[in-house]
Amino acid sequence: MDYEPMSVNPVFRELLDQLKEATRSIPETQRRMMDQTGVAFSPDRMVKVVVGPRGQLVDLEIDPRVFRQPNAAALSAMILQASRDAVTQVTESVQRIMNERMPPELAEIRAEYQPDQIGADDHLSDLMRSDAERYAERKEQS
Repeated sequence: MDYEPMSVNPVFRELLDQLKEATRSIPETQRRMMDQTGVAFSPDRMVKVVVGPRGQLVDLEIDPRVFRQPNAAALSAMILQASRDAVTQVTESVQRIMNERMPPELAEIRAEYQPDQIGADDHLSDLMRSDAERYAERKEQS
């Protein structure tokens, strides 16, 4: 049962209608988000990384030519950089899908919580950093 007050500001009514539509479309939005992948290559295209919608590695291809002049540190660096690039790509893609479903009037609120606009000393900015950034920082400190 929907409760409809007699006098509702039309702006609020429109916003409420948009939120209802966004809620109805959650299953489709979730499906679209879970279908996303991020694909990135090393600069020399010898390494290809594919990550799923949550940034988890789902495929890794290493060109056999890499092993002609083995360099474990260089290979590791290529894999890690390609992984970070793929995660960034899929994260942006999933965020775009989420933003499509939100009412345009909420763009200002969404902008307030973008990671690039959060202060470095803010605990929320720490939550928005990638696992790779956190791990690299811990590794440097040890």
